Amino acid sequence: MLLATTALDLGCGTGDISIYLAQHGWQVTGVDFIAKALRKARSKAAARHVAVNFIQADVTRLRAAGIGQGFALIVDNGCLHNMTADNRNAYVREVTAVAAPRGLLFIVGFHPGTQRGVIGITQEELDRRLTPAWTLLSAADEPEPEQNGRAPLHHYVFQRQPL
Repeated sequence: MLLATTALDLGCGTGDISIYLAQHGWQVTGVDFIAKALRKARSKAAARHVAVNFIQADVTRLRAAGIGQGFALIVDNGCLHNMTADNRNAYVREVTAVAAPRGLLFIVGFHPGTQRGVIGITQEELDRRLTPAWTLLSAADEPEPEQNGRAPLHHYVFQRQPL
């Protein structure tokens, strides 16, 4: 079982996941590039009386943004799957640098070609990009698409290898 310590929410948007984690005992840093989304996230966190450190930053430059390091949990709910190849390389470098040894990386995304407007990412690409620094612990697909026609999401959990 993972004890609630430090968590990083990549591409946090309006903060729902960050707020949820904070409500469950995590010390959360939420990162997003869009100032308007972060303003809404801060407002939502204040209304729920939870502390979240929301930072406007590029996820491909986490260390330059001074977000800290040693995160036990890193959550990516739809960030990496829409990045270019060069940005994916920088993302992996930065996420690896700020993760705690044995920290977990939870990635949610669409496969290529399944959701209009989204580049997508496969398990094979994740394995290639994240190995050997990370080990895949689990991979799962959402059940069939809902009636709104959205493609199923794919979930991956990786663990950072000791330094």
